[in-house]
Amino acid sequence: MRALTMKAAVLGAALALTSIAQAQAPQSFRVISPIFGQLVSFTMPSHFTAVFENTKGGHYIREAVLKGETPELWTQMITVTGEKGMTLTPGSSPDKFAGSIAGGFRSSCPDSFAAKPFGEMNFGRHEGFVAVIGCGRIDSGPTRHSETALLITLKGATDYYTIQWAERGDESDEPPVNDERWQARLRDLSPIDLCPIIAGEAAPYPSCVNKS
Repeated sequence: MRALTMKAAVLGAALALTSIAQAQAPQSFRVISPIFGQLVSFTMPSHFTAVFENTKGGHYIREAVLKGETPELWTQMITVTGEKGMTLTPGSSPDKFAGSIAGGFRSSCPDSFAAKPFGEMNFGRHEGFVAVIGCGRIDSGPTRHSETALLITLKGATDYYTIQWAERGDESDEPPVNDERWQARLRDLSPIDLCPIIAGEAAPYPSCVNKS
């Protein structure tokens, strides 16, 4: 979802990505990534593969698409982002952060924008906010299409993070924000959590693996 949620180019050294096989869910695997001040942990469906990862200053982004697709031509994308030090911003909150991202969507499709908040949620001990946002018609990419995304924002100890699962489809008057599959995808990404980075601990980050 680079075109809608992270328009600034992200250049610099890539951060580590660790995947751990999840015995209870053979069609998915645990992803634990050190991003700025914490480890970001969630479950990735096995038919996705990372295709882009980069950092510039206080902004981090990693994109994964269905195997065989590309960062430019994709039908589904799971994006992880990090915003360094954002918890120090006065008045910041997971719902306001989600609102700012939704505003980017709205500006791209003011006549076909829709949103459905799932509301505030806790992920481990961390505050978060979940919503579905979408455009029925958008012109980015090779053809006009719809683009809808499950958006999860997380407030870390010092940084903010997002996990987004986007899907492109045929253009429509109204994006499918009320479809039950978004709740299913939230379950597919779970458990979602943030863990402390422990000095000297390397992948596979056993302190975070054993936490949940």
